[in-house]
Amino acid sequence: MRRARDAGGFVPRILAVPALIGLALLVLPLSALVLRVEWSTLWADITSPQALSALGLSLLTGLIATVVCIALGVPLALVIARAGRRTAGILRAVVTVPLVLPPMVGGVALLFLFGRSSWLGGVLDEWGIRVPFTTGAVVLAQVFVALPFLVLALEGALRTTGVGYEQAAAALGAGRWTILGRVTLPLAAPGLVAGIVLCFARAIGEFGATALFAGNAPGVTQTMPLAIYTAFNGAGVSQGSAVALSLLLLVTAIGALLLVRAWRTEPVR
Repeated sequence: MRRARDAGGFVPRILAVPALIGLALLVLPLSALVLRVEWSTLWADITSPQALSALGLSLLTGLIATVVCIALGVPLALVIARAGRRTAGILRAVVTVPLVLPPMVGGVALLFLFGRSSWLGGVLDEWGIRVPFTTGAVVLAQVFVALPFLVLALEGALRTTGVGYEQAAAALGAGRWTILGRVTLPLAAPGLVAGIVLCFARAIGEFGATALFAGNAPGVTQTMPLAIYTAFNGAGVSQGSAVALSLLLLVTAIGALLLVRAWRTEPVR
């Protein structure tokens, strides 16, 4: 019995009170959302034309953004994981910035980069390419906020596995691409899968940067979070659809966390 008590640690019992309050602050709002769902009309709310449009756009742009994040994030994670300590620290800090930056600030930054008044936006405008307030802008905003999730998850997995197996493969005559495809990435697969899942979940839930950079045009840039916001401001989809879409986003987030947990394994030693 003493061993069982020691396994629980020696945290003062009184700390259970603020811990329960903190847990309640996380659980009770989500419970209130579930209680507001009209289950009798849930299917009709989700399948309404406006809701389906927002849902389809969110899934499409989220998938495209995730593919872009994989194409850019995997090389970036590899560079950070194999860089020197100082260089890796700087790169990791830069990648982390979008996580702590208010999403609205990210939208303003993207608008200043791709807007007509910027040098890049001016060049693109001369070529007949307009980025802000288009579906492409939705994808760019999602990539901006979701890329750090994939990079940090994969980079952590790569650092955990180390380079011992890579060195052994190289000593046996394997080339760099063979080592990458058959040693490095398979060993870091749990981190890669976790990063992809979290990246997709963050992309379809993006709101702030999308609202400022892409706008809120139904069928063009109105994703699920924007449709929910519009409904609760008295326009667009009904509030029933907004609650249904909110529940759908909640289920997606929970599913993503469960999938990440299922892929979590013991680190290679």
